[in-house]
Amino acid sequence: MNSGVVPISDLNLILSVILVLIVGAISASLKLGMLKSLIWGSIRTFVQLFIMGYALVWIFSVDSPILVAGLVILMCFIASRTAVKRTPNISNFPAVLAFISLTASTYLVTFFVTFAVISADRWYTARIVIPIAGMVLGNSMNGLSLGIDRLYSEVRSRSWEIETQLALGATPWEAVRSHLKEALRAGMTPSINSLMVVGIVTLPGMMTGQILAGADPHQAVRYQIVVMLMVTAAAAAGCLLLVMLSYKRLFDKEGALRQELKGSGK
Repeated sequence: MNSGVVPISDLNLILSVILVLIVGAISASLKLGMLKSLIWGSIRTFVQLFIMGYALVWIFSVDSPILVAGLVILMCFIASRTAVKRTPNISNFPAVLAFISLTASTYLVTFFVTFAVISADRWYTARIVIPIAGMVLGNSMNGLSLGIDRLYSEVRSRSWEIETQLALGATPWEAVRSHLKEALRAGMTPSINSLMVVGIVTLPGMMTGQILAGADPHQAVRYQIVVMLMVTAAAAAGCLLLVMLSYKRLFDKEGALRQELKGSGK
């Protein structure tokens, strides 16, 4: 097997833009209103990834524990704010809860994989920690958004049921327990669906990238298995933490359902 990275020249990179231009032309002809977002998103992809590429070269050369830990925290901060913005059923949700949940699950899973699975010599090896943390956050962020959004939408739609249980003497936990389960299912469903179809319907990016770089497909598969299980565990842990930290915000100090959540379930 030919080993070595298949190079992508500047011309090849420019040619890849043709795919986006075709989609943009279709969007414009159908008046979908997505052309501006598509172009802006493509420009941001080029700029952000090129900046990250140069930054990673420097970060890998420095390989400082403070730098690595700080960068992961920054990534968690940005991901938590993005996750909160993707929750249309919630207003003024505290991003700090999402940050705590994402940071805890990301550090737990990332360093477990770094030590126990990959057996890295140092916990702060930038070339290992940063890509793993990035994959964990990318999947956990979506799970958290879906989970917390489902929790609030469930509570609003069944507010009358929750208030009835509270009036009959149920605790806030007992009144919303079933809705917490639905929220957790919603947050974990995308990761579980990915586990079901990987290798049959989809060939994930990490595995494909390694194969294109000349890696042995068997070894690439092993890495991809680790990644899939890792991101699923992180998404589940992050979603569980966020839901458990958030459910008390559904109630006031007296244990009654908050006013803004009432009235839409009758």
